[in-house]
Amino acid sequence: MELFATKGYEATTVDEIAAAAGVARRTFFRHFRSKEEAIFPDHDDTLVRAEAVLNAAPAHEHPLDTVCRGIKEVMKMYAAQPEISVQRYKLTREVPTLREAEIASVARYERLFTRYLLGHFDEHVHDDDANDDPLLAEVAASAVVTAHNHVLRRWLRAGGQGDVETQLDHAFAIVRKTFGTGIGAERGVAPRTAPASATTQGEVLVTVARTDAPLDEVMRAIEQALKDRS
Repeated sequence: MELFATKGYEATTVDEIAAAAGVARRTFFRHFRSKEEAIFPDHDDTLVRAEAVLNAAPAHEHPLDTVCRGIKEVMKMYAAQPEISVQRYKLTREVPTLREAEIASVARYERLFTRYLLGHFDEHVHDDDANDDPLLAEVAASAVVTAHNHVLRRWLRAGGQGDVETQLDHAFAIVRKTFGTGIGAERGVAPRTAPASATTQGEVLVTVARTDAPLDEVMRAIEQALKDRS
């Protein structure tokens, strides 16, 4: 990063990088396939950690919440070395090939999360719009990644300063509110609420909900039952 800052990315050679690091050229290529790859050395490991979060998710957790926890592994990677992350951000803004590499990395996370969300639709509760499942999963996954990257860019532009955790949680709450009812709720694996039903016995309203349902979904079930009753 020091070489790129002083000489420019294009003018810096692999030989110069190796010399500055005190290693041979062939040692460099044992770790990285190219100069470009050396800029983003952590995404492979971070992708593995994000997938591990998905695989270890508790059964009661909403799939979108799981994905939001998964993408936080990316923020942890950047936050571990704020100064380097800020320099790398500035560099990717200046060098088109690095920007393209960054976009490719983002796409890998989106594919991982799309597969996960798509696997959390309940095949027994599909309605006439079941063919929209791949669309909803892809859009929701993209929304999570976009929300994360929006907060990340804002944090990087601020020099790596600020309460990024709170900002992330706020952004994810917006995504959850927008897409949460379509995944893991009406159609999620082990839906948090059973289809609401209502019967009247005098002034008594009967609504069915699972005991592990989040409060907001229980409230939606009650509201729907009241609408059905009226």
